[in-house]
Amino acid sequence: MASIRLAHPTRDAERVAEIYAPAVNDSHVSFEEMAPDAAEMAARMTKVLERTPWLVAESDEADRVIGYAYASAHRDRAGYRWSVDVSVYVDGEWQGRGVGRALYGELVERVRGQGFVNAYAGICLPNAASVALHESIGMSLVGVYERVGFKFDRWWDVAWYGMRLAEPRGVPPEPVPPPIADRET
Repeated sequence: MASIRLAHPTRDAERVAEIYAPAVNDSHVSFEEMAPDAAEMAARMTKVLERTPWLVAESDEADRVIGYAYASAHRDRAGYRWSVDVSVYVDGEWQGRGVGRALYGELVERVRGQGFVNAYAGICLPNAASVALHESIGMSLVGVYERVGFKFDRWWDVAWYGMRLAEPRGVPPEPVPPPIADRET
């Protein structure tokens, strides 16, 4: 099916931008109004990789990137430093074939290994496939921001899903950066 590896911004940014563009241009799942180009996507990937993983899935048959997932800071305030937001996007031809679940499986293990305690994901509703994916990896509904995002001339609700990655006692150890090998791009 697919192999998963750490993303390389210079090598993968163009394909990642291609996968993401339909989510921006043709659907409500992203509240961006202009799809980022490869240069912008490379910059985003580089920034994320300083602290958390950005993974890509490659098709074993087509030898090309077919999906990606990443973790990023949940919020900027110091008390949130043990929490991450996670996102996954899969090429339309590969959706429903387990690529998203495989990416999330690897991503969750990596952030857990870094010492993060919570993972969250925002899902613009309706989006039954994304809800099912997040529930399949152990996330549960935390709450819904009603009519929080405006796109395509209407307001959209966003459901927030979350999962506990660890149960530390007292003050948890600081999350560690990704291994140096993971940050060399």
